[in-house]
Amino acid sequence: MIVRIMGEGQVRLDDSHLTELNKLDDELLVEMESGDGPGFRRTLHSLLDKVREMGTPLPDDALEPSELILPAPDATLTEVRDLLSDGGLIPG
Repeated sequence: MIVRIMGEGQVRLDDSHLTELNKLDDELLVEMESGDGPGFRRTLHSLLDKVREMGTPLPDDALEPSELILPAPDATLTEVRDLLSDGGLIPG
């Protein structure tokens, strides 16, 4: 799966990591719904760090279609809320 982190680039991520990422995504969703700004910020950074850690960066000149688009690390709660589907940022 190709994942884009807005403002950073793309990484190739094995589908087997989705379960772990979904746990963080679920936390992020709860924090957003409750308006927990500090928790939201912490969990968003944890989610992005996990994607970077488990993924393999693609070259900057690679133009692969992204199957998943994640917000930039400095995205606001409102901006992320606009990106959310019913199930969160991560499918599954």
